Amino acid sequence: MGFRCGIVGLPNVGKSTLFNALTRTAAAQAANFPFCTIEPNVGEVAVPDERLDRLAAIAKSAQVIPTRLTFVDIAGLVKGASQGEGLGNQFLANIREVDAIAHVVRCFEDDDVTHVAGGVDPLADIDTIETELMLADLDSAERRLQNLSRKVRGGDKEAVEQERLLIRARQALEAGRPARTVPVAADEAKAWKMLQLLTAKPVLYVCNVEEASAATGNALSERVAAFAAEQGAAAVVISAKIEEEIAQLPDAERAEFLEAMGLEEAGLDRLIRAGYRLLGLITYFTVGPKEARAWTIREGTLAPKAAGEIHGDFERGFIRAETIAYDDFVACGGEAGARDAGKLRVEGKGYRVADGDVLHFLFNA
Repeated sequence: MGFRCGIVGLPNVGKSTLFNALTRTAAAQAANFPFCTIEPNVGEVAVPDERLDRLAAIAKSAQVIPTRLTFVDIAGLVKGASQGEGLGNQFLANIREVDAIAHVVRCFEDDDVTHVAGGVDPLADIDTIETELMLADLDSAERRLQNLSRKVRGGDKEAVEQERLLIRARQALEAGRPARTVPVAADEAKAWKMLQLLTAKPVLYVCNVEEASAATGNALSERVAAFAAEQGAAAVVISAKIEEEIAQLPDAERAEFLEAMGLEEAGLDRLIRAGYRLLGLITYFTVGPKEARAWTIREGTLAPKAAGEIHGDFERGFIRAETIAYDDFVACGGEAGARDAGKLRVEGKGYRVADGDVLHFLFNA
């Protein structure tokens, strides 16, 4: 299952520097992870997870394959993008194709790096992009409502549902609120997603700070964090310059560099995990002597659907799943120990896979 997180931001906020660091990190992971640059502005990175390495060590797996997240470096946006200014049309089209948005916000002062608005104000930058996306959504909603009118008069049930959702979205947008603030019932989720509203996508604010503030953040990033909390969004502090330096270092030197900078881990690891959580994703594992592998699924996924991530035949012919919780697998020293201790469970089609489950699927071919 592919999940795409679009990196957006105004020009000169450090967006491309951050993406370059991500792709260099991914290239360095190539020995254990099949990195590919699908397009010049698309790259896949491994989701850091210490549990996978521990499972592989216990099972003496020959290969370790982490789960992954795709990041898309989307063209810089300027005021008026909703009307096609700059690369506005390309920008908006690219955002429609991603599952979530990582919004890079400039939270550093630097006279050598010009700000497009003439001064550093992260909340104003956020407002610029959010306004353009809301204007684009409002235009889209109006056009779609007009196109649906004939089908609605004819009693088309799907059109009636779309109209109801679009009206709710339009009301929020006209009030200056993004579509993600609209309450959506579980049975409406599929139809809501099909509307492809830009401001319905979850957002992670990435506060790009100067090197000295990488560990603690600064006053500007604190303002963004407070704003994100009010919006029910997430925020992470990162120094794109530091991440670019880290990405070019050999593995043996990274820990020493991080310690010298007062950092417990690379900011990119925090960013990748935050993006993973933002999308409501969890991980399950398959473990054996040949490989230990992490698999990405949405929280709440049933066992047959989870099996389908490995192969479609696993889902179609699903019989049952042999399940061991991660903690039990570790405590019992592996599958055999967990089985002997009675920690291996047999789960059927109605089982909702839990984060960290170690699974073995039985199926009819």
